[in-house]
Amino acid sequence: MTHRDRPLPHPAPDAHARATLGKARTENFPVAPSFLPRAWREGLMAVYGYARLVDDIGDGDLAPGGRDAVLLGLDPAAADDRLALLDAFEADLRRVFGGTDGPPRHPLLLALQPVVRDHGLTPEPFLALIEANRQDQRTTRYATYGELAAYCELSANPVGRLVLALTGTATPERIRRSDAVCTALQIVEHVQDVAEDLGRGRIYLPAEDMRRFHVTEADLKAATAGASVRSLVAYEAERARDLLDDGLPLVGSVNGRLKLLLAGFVGGGRAALRAVAAAGFDVLPGPPGPTKTGLLREVAAVLRTAPRKG
Repeated sequence: MTHRDRPLPHPAPDAHARATLGKARTENFPVAPSFLPRAWREGLMAVYGYARLVDDIGDGDLAPGGRDAVLLGLDPAAADDRLALLDAFEADLRRVFGGTDGPPRHPLLLALQPVVRDHGLTPEPFLALIEANRQDQRTTRYATYGELAAYCELSANPVGRLVLALTGTATPERIRRSDAVCTALQIVEHVQDVAEDLGRGRIYLPAEDMRRFHVTEADLKAATAGASVRSLVAYEAERARDLLDDGLPLVGSVNGRLKLLLAGFVGGGRAALRAVAAAGFDVLPGPPGPTKTGLLREVAAVLRTAPRKG
């Protein structure tokens, strides 16, 4: 192999980018555990950094000072203009895939570029995540579960598809099972974060379900949940659990360290749901989170019970 043929090294993110990557520690599931091959860990962390940054833009959770805006070629005063930031972020993403105006400007996208090259990733799942965050700026309520599921198709399912692409294991059946797991994990987050989402002006509980359980927006603003809210949360939690069960054969369809990683995703969702149930389905004081012991227990249960299917 000549010097010209050798892969370019993956650039190390700066301190600002590392702060975004550090948020992986707060997720319900392990993002890139140490037992994985280095190439997988680097790829998963690059994808996580991308997804975390686009969500932070959409939620208005960027670090103060406007540095991300500057990195994306905007004036620091644009740091509060989420749609302008998302547009600039999309423009920088297109540089990852061979834009004509130079390399990506943001360090997290610069780190993503060799991962895209090495694994032959396509722009579509990355663009879907941007579109999900654009949708968050204009849609704050969902009338039906079908509408919410369509949102999850943009906001969550692309991440699972990227994991399969990074590990070279994508098949139509695995993608379908992965979509079920990812939609479930998104619903789990929505269940945990009812109060936080409401503070951002958003409700991800379908309006048709709120009517069914006689829950109003005023009920969601209370310090603690009444019986109707708890029943609604329990209903949405069960929906997420059913989706995790539907996705369970994904774990049994692979082997080795990938099997353990996917079991971590499913087990993380189950552990979070168990924490919600342990809180009596009262999520209004704050998001109930799983313990490390609870997570390990659920991962072990997933590994024992996952049916073997392709």
